Amino acid sequence: MTGEAAAAKAKDKRNTTLVWIGVVLLFIGVPCGIGIANGGDSTDVPAPTTEQRTATVPLLASAFEGQGICYGWRLSDRNTEISVGSNLGDGTSMRDDPRCPRWIEVSAVVHYTLPSSEVQDSARIGVDGSADIEKADLYPIASGLSRFGLDEDAFVDEPGWAITRATTVLPLLAAEVGLAEAAPAPTAATPTGTPAPLPSAGNDLLRDRKGWLFTAVGLLLVAALFITVGVRQRNRQPRGPVSAQRAGAGPAGRTREGA
Repeated sequence: MTGEAAAAKAKDKRNTTLVWIGVVLLFIGVPCGIGIANGGDSTDVPAPTTEQRTATVPLLASAFEGQGICYGWRLSDRNTEISVGSNLGDGTSMRDDPRCPRWIEVSAVVHYTLPSSEVQDSARIGVDGSADIEKADLYPIASGLSRFGLDEDAFVDEPGWAITRATTVLPLLAAEVGLAEAAPAPTAATPTGTPAPLPSAGNDLLRDRKGWLFTAVGLLLVAALFITVGVRQRNRQPRGPVSAQRAGAGPAGRTREGA
């Protein structure tokens, strides 16, 4: 074997090794990268902003003075409490508080799923009250929230705004069912300006399958690399019998010409 043939063989071997390293990295690195990317998509439910909470509490305090009913909110992510507040203050629940013998509270449990999950984001909304308020009165209050656009989609899209807004319409709904005197519909809790971008919490079809799409593209690139390396190696391989015949024909021809 000549020096050039040995060098070519060593180069082909090195190229093959690099290809296999790329394959290993693809099949190990890509799934790990997908897992890291999915892990980076936050499923945390955002709490109401400081402005939303501070604007809500005075409205609830005003309603309590006019109606004698305490109002509050409770936002949770499954079993984790994210935000609670009432006319007694931000972070203060009026349940079991002697200052609030009568109270109504709107609660929401919001659940965000990973973008790769087939399960949709969801929200469960409820209205609770003190023992002297009948369930028959709480049901129309809970169902009446949808008239103000405070349905499940609103709580999924922007839970912080939805929970505080829902609390501020409780006095109006309580008056409608006859639990208290009519109170003016509050508007200060409505956020001003352009709403902040919502968290990535939906289940977009492309985003759900972007990891698999990247994997498929990577596999196609590896296949193309294999084909390229294979063709180059085949072109570099010496054709034994033909090369030997041609090598023998050359000297013989020259001998006959010389003869």
